[in-house]
Amino acid sequence: MMINMKKVNYAAIDIGSNAVRLLIKCVNEENAPELMSKVQLIRIPLRLGEDAFTAGIISAEKEKKLIRLMKAYKQLMKIYDVVDYRACATSAMRDARNGKAIVRQIAKKTGIRVDIIDGQEEAHIVYDNHIEQLFASGQNYLYVDVGGGSTEINLISNGELKNSRSYNIGTVRMLSGMVKEEEKEALRTDLIGIATEYAPVSIIGSGGNINKLFRLADKKASLLPVESLREIYLALQVLPAEQRIKQYKLKPDRADVIVPAAEIFLEVATYVKATGIIVPTIGLSDGIIDSLYTQNMNVPPVSHNSTSPS
Repeated sequence: MMINMKKVNYAAIDIGSNAVRLLIKCVNEENAPELMSKVQLIRIPLRLGEDAFTAGIISAEKEKKLIRLMKAYKQLMKIYDVVDYRACATSAMRDARNGKAIVRQIAKKTGIRVDIIDGQEEAHIVYDNHIEQLFASGQNYLYVDVGGGSTEINLISNGELKNSRSYNIGTVRMLSGMVKEEEKEALRTDLIGIATEYAPVSIIGSGGNINKLFRLADKKASLLPVESLREIYLALQVLPAEQRIKQYKLKPDRADVIVPAAEIFLEVATYVKATGIIVPTIGLSDGIIDSLYTQNMNVPPVSHNSTSPS
């Protein structure tokens, strides 16, 4: 059944390895300048990956906090009259042996159905942001989304999605020392292959860390030069997390993961020989809402507002 598009709210819940986000967007009236506008964004750093990547399970304490948070998000969706939502859990819940059991408990105690999505679906949801519509046709783009547990890469050539790949390389996983060497090698091999076949390649960066790195670089355009990223990385790397918080006004849960995030983006840029990273400040949550909107309205979204946390 089609939903009247006069003015409706959609929500996305992204249960990530570092933080759990609730994004609510409104589909505006036909004559509004923006098709979608952000209504609310809440980000709570539960760090589920700290348990999942080291112990293989999510602790009872974090499970309890996650269920409490889902109850709060459910009430917020009611307050904002959300007509449809989707909740997706990514790398930490994929890795945790008790991930499916936790999902069942969330459904039982909150009524919220959570989908544990694999890396391939996560990459496709990110692509559902229709990011290729924002840039010139006839060019090659590598859309790189760096999360706490995994990195998703979408190759877009001449406006078409050529492939989507997911790697178990993420910021929380790196801090936990749980990234396998074969995973790193797979990423390097794929990047070299992309650079060989599709050069030149422009990188589009997604995720809270690249957005923060972009703001730290204080660039006016939407392009973050790789050399500027390297300078910020080197400045951050030598400081303890406490000093990063003070000197760069970072949140505690951002101060540690921002360094491995920069490392991942620098490695990608090095292997595909890119000189800059385009930072449009959209991510997985936006893709979830785009998918919901497309399913309900049967028309493609055309524009976005920034939704990424600082």
